[in-house]
Amino acid sequence: MQIKVSSQVMREQALALLQSAKSAKKSDRQRLDYIMLAIHGKKFGFDKVLKMIDDMVDLLKTEQQDDNDKKEYCEMQFDAADDKKKALERDVSKLEQTISQSKETIETLTGEIKALEEGIVALDKQVAEATEQRKEENSDYTTLMANDGAAKELLGMAKNRLNKFYNPKLYKPEGASFVQIATHKQSEEDAPPPPPEAPGAYKKKGEESTGVIAMIDDLVKELDMEMTEAETEEKLAQEEYEELMTDSKDKRAADSKSITAKEGEKANTETALTTADDTHHSTVKELMATEEYISGLHGDCDWLIKYFDVRKEARTGEIDALKKAKAVLSGADFSLVQTKSRKFLRH
Repeated sequence: MQIKVSSQVMREQALALLQSAKSAKKSDRQRLDYIMLAIHGKKFGFDKVLKMIDDMVDLLKTEQQDDNDKKEYCEMQFDAADDKKKALERDVSKLEQTISQSKETIETLTGEIKALEEGIVALDKQVAEATEQRKEENSDYTTLMANDGAAKELLGMAKNRLNKFYNPKLYKPEGASFVQIATHKQSEEDAPPPPPEAPGAYKKKGEESTGVIAMIDDLVKELDMEMTEAETEEKLAQEEYEELMTDSKDKRAADSKSITAKEGEKANTETALTTADDTHHSTVKELMATEEYISGLHGDCDWLIKYFDVRKEARTGEIDALKKAKAVLSGADFSLVQTKSRKFLRH
């Protein structure tokens, strides 16, 4: 009878311990119900119940270890994913800056190339206009020199003709120059008449011829001066033209070289822009995938992380209650149970 009562008391004491743990809001009542049912039902012996308690404790410990592992995994994944997200965001920002700078560089180079090409067109036009002007100036110079030369020759012939009649010693036989041939008839018509025999009249005509010859000499000097000035101007104009041509040639070569260099730089920048665009696209795609992964982590981990301490505390309480119930059922408080049993029997 004493043993029967002690066994019943131990069951009740174990049930009381488990009921206390079960009453806690943080515990999993269903699992404790299974053990309490086994103890209360008396279908199983203590050895069977103790084995069930040990299995339940092991299960609770395994579950806690699973929570520990998953919490560690979640925290590690959150840290790694967050670091990756920040790195990708930095990469995206740098790529966007690179893309913006590349576009500005391409726009600038396009404008510079256009300006250089327009400058070359304007330069070629200037060279063509300067060349045409130089041809006209040279033509005018050639015409002037030819006309002045012909005029000088005519004046020389006129002077020689005068000397033939008035200063025979200064007369020079005339050759058949093109001017003389062209003006032979006119010269004969314009030649002065032979000097009269009267000494007085001859002297007067001589004086007149001297004045005409002096006038011819003045005209020749004027022509010489005009030709000298024209020659000087032609020389300076030709020098300036040649200098302009040299400078224009050098500038055109430099601008053409600059265009080639800028076109090469533009092509390289466009290639870099294409690469940056492709990299930006793939990086943004990777960033979106990372954000989706983090979102998935939150869905899988947030509940565990939020209630980790609560679940751990509940398991700890359940394990503690199960161990105490096991101790009771194993006879840890057998002397106390006996005392209570004797008091019960006396009454």
